[in-house]
Amino acid sequence: MPGTLLRPQALTAQSILEIPAAPPGVHLAYGSDEFQFGELYLPEGRGPHPVAIVIHGGYWRARYDLRHIGHFCVALAKAGIAAWSLEYRRLGNAGGGFPGTFDDIQAGAGHLEKIAKEQSLDMRRVVATGHSAGGQLVLWLAKQNIISLRGVVPLAPVADLRKAWEWKLSGNVVADFLGGSPAEVPERYRAASPIEMVPLRVRQRVIHGDRDEVAPMSMSRGYVAAARQSGDDCTLTAPDGAGHFELIDPRTAAWGQVRDTMEKLL
Repeated sequence: MPGTLLRPQALTAQSILEIPAAPPGVHLAYGSDEFQFGELYLPEGRGPHPVAIVIHGGYWRARYDLRHIGHFCVALAKAGIAAWSLEYRRLGNAGGGFPGTFDDIQAGAGHLEKIAKEQSLDMRRVVATGHSAGGQLVLWLAKQNIISLRGVVPLAPVADLRKAWEWKLSGNVVADFLGGSPAEVPERYRAASPIEMVPLRVRQRVIHGDRDEVAPMSMSRGYVAAARQSGDDCTLTAPDGAGHFELIDPRTAAWGQVRDTMEKLL
């Protein structure tokens, strides 16, 4: 990827998807399904390396896979942080949606313990990050206590699923994801919507571009306020001029804020 920083205009989904894919990480299965795997990107050197669990977005749909977040993972490895990028079953895959997607995220994160020694990973220094729908999943993961985390860095997270349904985000995909409206499956919204799960008891460093037109920044403002009111250590950073995708594009200034945030947690 070019080394120069992009100007602060908002990137589009198409421009991100048109960027040539980064070389994949080491492919490691955590389950038997074709989508139950992760790609591990390792820094140079012997380690043990600090680790970031990375969960890609795409509004939980099958047509968006982990390839578009590959450059983000490569950049983390260059910064000295191993990246464990999770693939998972999504809408359009057999078993995707509720609860299969959540089962996969839980299993994929837990698999770190099994590969840590062989891959020279420092399990005392683990953070997790997720973009967009992946931000929702990483906040959900933090609540599960599957793995000890130094903190989570949700990037433009869909942190309030009731609001996502009310605002009909991305064609009201949240109803497909959870199998109905808040009135029809209220228990699923309580179990999956981050704003209804606080306190998480994990440090949270939410980053959301102030020009995001895909996932409204007001959702993150509301989430952070609720998390702080619950007693959580939770902050919101708004990179100036950033839209939805700059946060995962290492050519942008916003990426530097993401990297610095993760390094401070580690």
